Amino acid sequence: MRDDDARYEAVSSRDARFDGEFFFAVVTTGIYCRPSCPAVTPKRVNVRFFVSAAAAQAAGFRACRRCRPDAVPGSAEWNVRADLVGRAMRFIGDGVVDREGVGGLARRLGYSARQVQRQLTAELGAGPVALARARRAHTARVLLQTTDLPVTELAFAAGFASIRQFNDTMREIYAGTPSELRAAAAGRRGRAGAPSQAAGEGSRSAPGGIALRLAYRGPYATAEIFDFLQVRAVPGVEEVRGSHGTRTYRRTLRLTYGSGIAEVDEPTGPRTRKRPPAGLVCPAARGADGGWLECRLRLTDLRDLSTAVQRMRRLFDLDADPYAVAERLGADPALGPLVAARPGLRSPGAADPEELAVRIVLGGPPERAAELVRAYGKPLDAVDGRLTHLFPTPGELTGEEVPEPVRTLCTALADGTVVLDAGADRYAAERALAALPGVGAEAAAYIRMRALGDPDVGDAGGSGEGGPVGERAVAGAWRPWGAYAVHHLWRAGLLPAGELSVAELSGCAGALPGRAEETGRGREAAPVPVAVPVG
Repeated sequence: MRDDDARYEAVSSRDARFDGEFFFAVVTTGIYCRPSCPAVTPKRVNVRFFVSAAAAQAAGFRACRRCRPDAVPGSAEWNVRADLVGRAMRFIGDGVVDREGVGGLARRLGYSARQVQRQLTAELGAGPVALARARRAHTARVLLQTTDLPVTELAFAAGFASIRQFNDTMREIYAGTPSELRAAAAGRRGRAGAPSQAAGEGSRSAPGGIALRLAYRGPYATAEIFDFLQVRAVPGVEEVRGSHGTRTYRRTLRLTYGSGIAEVDEPTGPRTRKRPPAGLVCPAARGADGGWLECRLRLTDLRDLSTAVQRMRRLFDLDADPYAVAERLGADPALGPLVAARPGLRSPGAADPEELAVRIVLGGPPERAAELVRAYGKPLDAVDGRLTHLFPTPGELTGEEVPEPVRTLCTALADGTVVLDAGADRYAAERALAALPGVGAEAAAYIRMRALGDPDVGDAGGSGEGGPVGERAVAGAWRPWGAYAVHHLWRAGLLPAGELSVAELSGCAGALPGRAEETGRGREAAPVPVAVPVG
């Protein structure tokens, strides 16, 4: 949504579909909000629009205490885009600026720090430092309101370099001192008689850890994503407890400063706001307008909190835009009925891209990966249910006794020949993977789709040129949401579980346009669907 008048219409109708896509600020009050803020709609003349929360903060506006705009889902645009800005946003979300500074971000992107600053400021109204600062501030507020950590310890856990920087930032963004924010949260809980948090907030209900609500937009096919993860859970690293409808997904996490255990609950009842008005969205996408998943994190080092949250968001595909997906895929004669039958179907990502790559290349059932875990993974200090180990790092899987082609893959990951971090160049990574002996184009495409979170499907051979006209037609008709098309076809049984065959896709597609369309900025050539393994 690029037109300010259209943005104002979304604000006037409190349309939560655009939460995280843009923010608006009110010059007469000095606050900025999400589009769905329940407050009285301000006059158009008093409203300014921003692409990011960091830009609104840089312009001198503070976060609304009523709608908590810093807790909205992230923009799906950063998952789609493969250009410098899209990659930079994924790196910043993963905490690269906090750990390595702007220079480290620029090195990972392959550009100068000045170029990165200029590009981000031009498009988002804020540079990498301001964007990382907004991320730190949100982490600090969650910790203030959900833990009893001393303020000094909390400030460094959130990523601030000094107490003064922490205090100044919290006053500027939230119009209150850290102590005032903590006291206000305690007062709200006392008045309500129970924890009361916005989506994306935390609670004190997780003994020894932090409980969070991970927000998403639009409908969310919860049962399907839990089904997907359950059949692929690697014993020792992952487990799914409970029966259908009340399941809890649990897994271990290897993080920058330590390790952790994450738990995400399958919702047992409605956790959504009311539906958007009929006629405003594609009929296939019409449904509950956003909600959240309950998540609990137990970390050995709280500095890993933001990174752990971001990795769980990627695993559960919580920043997706189901309205855009439904609009594109719902218009296809073959996919339209499938999209209508399963609104909000997601394309699961990966909590650890290198782990997923190893699992895909290894192949076979989850127990096969569990053998690697038992042989090479680091045991937890204390067994937690059926969670016993961290998945081994690539460096731990380069010995002669490790089976091929896993050893070749892990050697390439360990020496940097293949890079699968959050903001990696997906096209370059897929080509490098496909060139490895024993990996090939099919596994490389699937790794690109899940480990790198590409909402489209990778191409066979890594050329980016496309294949026969029929293949390009399928890719063009579904771009940039090919990954979601694949999941719809899998769920409907139109493709064997775990397969993505060009011939079968072409048969399912029916009469599709013969020309691939360019959708979105910064995308490489249209990918071609290929066969992929189960993983």
